[in-house]
Amino acid sequence: MKKTVSLLITIIMSTSILSANNETGVKKALYDLTTGNIKVLKKKLIHNIISNTEYYKSKKEQFKVRVVVHGDAYKFFMKDLNNTAYAFQPAVVNNKKTLKKALNELVNLYHVEFWVCGAGMKHHHLKKEAFYPFITVVHNAMTGLIDAQNDGYAYVPIAK
Repeated sequence: MKKTVSLLITIIMSTSILSANNETGVKKALYDLTTGNIKVLKKKLIHNIISNTEYYKSKKEQFKVRVVVHGDAYKFFMKDLNNTAYAFQPAVVNNKKTLKKALNELVNLYHVEFWVCGAGMKHHHLKKEAFYPFITVVHNAMTGLIDAQNDGYAYVPIAK
């Protein structure tokens, strides 16, 4: 009887450990995006997310990505640049169409979440309606970063 109870306890504990590993086995990355440089955005955010997602997919692992947008990065996520300082930045205006397509791909194919700093939006006089519909406004960048890290996301800064 003792051997049976001991065996049952071992099986239950092993199952619990395997179950916990499956839930926590998801790879999670939190990109802290502050760059206003479109080349950095394309290389270190867009290319990096696609590359890493494909890598984990090839290993049959799930990869979740969340991006907190603040600093000089707002302009890349706005559908309407009118009445903003960004309307006169040629690099942003000239790349708007291809950038929108790439961001939509990240959202629709790779399930990337984009969180924008609400405090910074107010400071820069930016309205939610000016942003793409896939944007989630959070209280501020720091609470977004804190919440994601407490949810198990690994911190990846993208600046300059």
